[in-house]
Amino acid sequence: MEKICLSGYTSTVRNVSNATKRKVFESYNVDPKSDQFEVDHLISLELGGSNSMRNLWPQSYYTETWNARVKDVLEHHLNRMVCDGKISLEEAQKAIATDWIAAYCKYYNKLPASCATYMEKVK
Repeated sequence: MEKICLSGYTSTVRNVSNATKRKVFESYNVDPKSDQFEVDHLISLELGGSNSMRNLWPQSYYTETWNARVKDVLEHHLNRMVCDGKISLEEAQKAIATDWIAAYCKYYNKLPASCATYMEKVK
């Protein structure tokens, strides 16, 4: 856990080759030339995630409300919570891997109307 709390840690472990990114896109039937997606870590590096294919997926920048930029904010917030001792690393990893939108609504919730709509749908 100490490593993920060090400033700049993720830049020392981020290592996803272009070939791996192409494989991720292909496995999800997404055009690898698309500028609509990023190859994202399901469990972010700042939460101890890996660069393994099993932890990578294409995520849209442009999906209305629940997109890569919103998930990035959640990842950073959960990292701060873990490093401040407010949540365990295991709890943060499980929450984001299970349903990152529900995790956003539970731990960050800066989009209350969108969270209410989403949580109503997943009941």
